[in-house]
Amino acid sequence: MGWQAEEFGSYHEGRAGAVLADGSEPKPVYLDAGSGGGPPPTSDWRVYDGRFGAPKAAALRGSCSCGWRGTPRYPIDWPQVIDDGHSMDTSGPRGDWEQHISEVRARSVPLPVGLEELLERVEEQLDMLAEEAPVAALKAVAALERITGRIGHRAAHHTQADEQAGELSWEAIGTALGLSEADARSRLIRYSFRH
Repeated sequence: MGWQAEEFGSYHEGRAGAVLADGSEPKPVYLDAGSGGGPPPTSDWRVYDGRFGAPKAAALRGSCSCGWRGTPRYPIDWPQVIDDGHSMDTSGPRGDWEQHISEVRARSVPLPVGLEELLERVEEQLDMLAEEAPVAALKAVAALERITGRIGHRAAHHTQADEQAGELSWEAIGTALGLSEADARSRLIRYSFRH
């Protein structure tokens, strides 16, 4: 499981990525247990220890599913890592990824301060309500789903109209949402069919 930035979903999932001695990124590895239809390939840095046909990683760096790669490299001390059960401090790569996420947030469209505070208060209230009166919390969530469905549909319609009129590009929409162009289109399509 990678690091998550909830508002960006799987498009900005981070992890500690392996780097080979020549600076390249190793290809995913298939861990075949000999039973045929094994698990999918993995890129978890721990498998690149030079055993079982996998290349040996020299360092770690921050990595994101959007394609971003951190510049700083964090050397792997394999004897120590193996002694520690394939565990290593990944706070350096994670910190680099968190800086990347901060930059993505800074490029995205800001929410009005009052609305951001209101959303935080609504979340706090719903969290308390889920503990104290869970059925009432479910009723409130249903009301929010109706509201977000209507408003999401209307906002998607206006955004698509602006794109078709040449006032917005898909690249700009993606940047404003902190997503790729394809993910931005997918989100707008999903909202377009909500009511």
